[in-house]
Amino acid sequence: MGVPGPVPGSPGMPDAPVLDREEVDRALARLGAEYEAIETSLLALQDHAGRRLLEGADLSGTTKERWAATERSITVLWSLFDAYTATLEAAREVRARRRWPSPEDLAELTGLLRDDAVTVPGAADGETGRESGPAGRYSLEELVDRMNGLYARSLDVIVAADAVWSALPARIDLLSAELQRTRSLAHSVGVRPGEHPAGDDLERITDELARLRAQVIADPLAFWVSSSTGSSAPGGGRPDTGRYDRAARALEDIRREVAAVLDVRQDAEHRLMQLRDVLSRADRTLTEARQARGEVLAKIAASEVPAVSGPPTALHEQLAAAAEYRRRSLWHRLSPLLDSLEERAEDELHRARESLTAVTAPLAVRAELRGRLDAYRAKLARHGLAADPLLVERYDIARRMLWSAPCDLRAAEHAVWRYQQAAAEALAPQQVEGKGES
Repeated sequence: MGVPGPVPGSPGMPDAPVLDREEVDRALARLGAEYEAIETSLLALQDHAGRRLLEGADLSGTTKERWAATERSITVLWSLFDAYTATLEAAREVRARRRWPSPEDLAELTGLLRDDAVTVPGAADGETGRESGPAGRYSLEELVDRMNGLYARSLDVIVAADAVWSALPARIDLLSAELQRTRSLAHSVGVRPGEHPAGDDLERITDELARLRAQVIADPLAFWVSSSTGSSAPGGGRPDTGRYDRAARALEDIRREVAAVLDVRQDAEHRLMQLRDVLSRADRTLTEARQARGEVLAKIAASEVPAVSGPPTALHEQLAAAAEYRRRSLWHRLSPLLDSLEERAEDELHRARESLTAVTAPLAVRAELRGRLDAYRAKLARHGLAADPLLVERYDIARRMLWSAPCDLRAAEHAVWRYQQAAAEALAPQQVEGKGES
């Protein structure tokens, strides 16, 4: 709905000149085109899908208040349009009297087209409920200004409500359908309200979507965000999807949680077998460490041998609980338990291996000393010095210490060192002689 172009002359001024025939014809043509545009806009407003939805809806809140005001605005619009139409028709009738209008006709036409010729009763403004203007006479241009304002406000309400209804309910329905599929799958893997946090979240999202849909249908304008640019175009803004977006993100988190539980169900047996194997290896290693400790205590003297802990009873109990969860299909409980058990079982195996290494360290030291002693004896034999009485004596002393039980490692190590020293002294002249010959 536009505003007609300026009519020649100055409205409201007593000395404004009377329009001539050409000015009258141009004004009538302009006002006729304006009439067509206004009528088309009003009919389109009447047939707007959003208007029909608003008329048939059980509204509440902001939308109920604004739609009641808009209905009053539309009623006022049609009454103003009727007054505009009557005045325009009266001007056309005067112009149709004769081809060349008389001065009296021109004066009458000037009054209809330019002066305050439209009588309008006092009407309530659709937005405020107060009188939109006093009863009186208005020019056609002033009348069009009033209609434009009422039309823009009415169309803004209708377009905004229609935009929200077009955007949110369908998206909520799609999300609700996805929620039902996720809910069915979640229940199949034991993710249920009261048993798993995700099951409680599913119930909460279900209730939230039901409330959100009901509120959107009853009060769409409560979910409309006006344009931040200050645009005056009807429907300038966007639907507020904040609550919907939060529900969609929460459902996506639950879907990932259910998918993780499904993964647990699919490879639960494999993971349980691996856990049993790791704990079995840890048990065997600890058993070996305990046996090795007894051997060390029997064979090695004057050595600190660390104690060996017992089997990981708590882990075995939790492994049994995990197997029970699997048997009862409590996948949501099995998932976190397996994650914890896998980490702790690896730690237990590592601890058992460290315990075995620590316990057998004295035996390793004794084996190293035996190897060193035999290596030096073999070296002396290659140089023909093995029968040297001093070397034989020191070798026998070291060997008796290393092959006796319990073995005093400190004393044995000193004996091996003395044998090495004697061997080095016996080999020194041959090495000097060999260098001299070269």
